[in-house]
Amino acid sequence: MARKFLYVVAALVLLTVAGAFAFNAFPGAFMRMALVPGEDVAALSPPPSYASANMWLARPDKPGNPALWAPAGYAPSPSPQAAVFFIHPTSYLTRTHWNAPLDDAEANARAAIFLRGQASAFNGVGAVWAPRYRQAAFGAFLTTQANAQKALDFAYRDVLAAFDEFVRESGDRPIILAGHSQGALHLSRLLRERIAGTPLARRIVAAYVVGWPVSRAADLPRMGLPECTRADQAGCILSWQTFAEPAEPSLILDTYDASTGYTGQSRKDTQMICTNPLTGTPDAAAPASANLGTLYPSSDLATADIAAGRVGARCMGRGLLSIGAPPAGLNGYVLPGNNYHVYDYSLFWANVRADAERRLKAFETR
Repeated sequence: MARKFLYVVAALVLLTVAGAFAFNAFPGAFMRMALVPGEDVAALSPPPSYASANMWLARPDKPGNPALWAPAGYAPSPSPQAAVFFIHPTSYLTRTHWNAPLDDAEANARAAIFLRGQASAFNGVGAVWAPRYRQAAFGAFLTTQANAQKALDFAYRDVLAAFDEFVRESGDRPIILAGHSQGALHLSRLLRERIAGTPLARRIVAAYVVGWPVSRAADLPRMGLPECTRADQAGCILSWQTFAEPAEPSLILDTYDASTGYTGQSRKDTQMICTNPLTGTPDAAAPASANLGTLYPSSDLATADIAAGRVGARCMGRGLLSIGAPPAGLNGYVLPGNNYHVYDYSLFWANVRADAERRLKAFETR
């Protein structure tokens, strides 16, 4: 199952994103009955010791590191210069607990699949670290009850402990931060609470907060790094959310507008960061010819091929990324409103890889 990562990533991220900002789009009673835990969240013990290699899905000294996968024509760097901290999206899909047990085999196997399809984009320049963490269950995104926020808080506590160990063990190497969906939510909080205003901010090459909206006015001022405004800029934040045309983003925007940002200001009517991953710049447009490579599953779903020049992208409206007409070969697992969140990384895999390399060079020469 782990080798069929693109198929499973598509199916699982579909479920993951369902709650991120759009739980009202689904039949509420059915979804809550099926996926929201029926009891109060259980208080979790303090985070485990992340000094143990067993607490990591990926780390440089761990055999079978799933983040070392690469499509034909690509290979992980034999001497990575940066250290990458990657937070995977939700892979715990049952309602048994509000937080995933650390030894849940299915959740860990799914998380490893995500690393193959997403974190692998960074293995050309960095040694990838990705922790196991007691992630909030998928059902936590389908309800507004207090238990859901408690579950997310417990998950973040593990992420924070893992990050502190990562910093201790990564020496003085430049740091790349990345995540997706629930992982990007925790990353945005990590930036605000652990990096903003500290010397550590000077070590950050870039932060890829992908698949989770970041308000320029209500979030960014408290996240410690500026938005990336140049393709060769280091020490900055990138973020995008992908739609095809005709796009109908109201399910996301309505909930986004009803929320409060890190500054305490309402996010209502505020612009979201939209980095075009094809150019590495904000609010930009680029033709398909600028796409260095999109991941496509093989016919038997056992691996993936990469093809360049098939998908363009442009930022639109309040900060969403449009890829134009739905691309051939990637029409499954699309969310309501032509939301291509499932493919946020795979549509632009080679460009993300090149972006990380470019920003690391800028970091090293600044």
